[in-house]
Amino acid sequence: MGDVRSTSSDDRLERLDALVRAERTAFIAVARSEGLGAEDALECVQDALCTFLDRDGDPADPLAVASVKTMARNAARNRRRRHHRRFPHDELGAHPLEAAAEPSDDLVARAEDIVRLRACVAELCAIQREVVMLRLLEERPGEDVAEALGLTRGHVDVLVHRAKSALRACMTR
Repeated sequence: MGDVRSTSSDDRLERLDALVRAERTAFIAVARSEGLGAEDALECVQDALCTFLDRDGDPADPLAVASVKTMARNAARNRRRRHHRRFPHDELGAHPLEAAAEPSDDLVARAEDIVRLRACVAELCAIQREVVMLRLLEERPGEDVAEALGLTRGHVDVLVHRAKSALRACMTR
């Protein structure tokens, strides 16, 4: 029975791979139209694809492309908001696809590293995951993280140190 599920999962990933190869320029164009650089746009598309998979989206669904584009646009807007960058919101189809830069091999390799890092973060215990998200990814000050989680600043620092060690070990596997 386990083979049937893995075959179905493999088939879904193959369909997703085909979708990404066919539509990657369009996905990146959507994120770029929100005022992001090529690297940030690629990360937003990666976030959108992860969200799509987390929600058990079917790449064979006719609305899959529109769903991923919407998720990429929202991820780009959220990224821009987090960094306090202003850029007018345009309609999804307002920018021609030719304006998008083709991702380089370096950007694709970086995106693959990000996927690996996300899997490593998911392996951390819940409190370490929270500290990593708040302290490292959202770049919040240690005092704010400690207050938000009801911990001491020293405990937060220890958790960050241990999480970094665990992530380093996971990434080198």
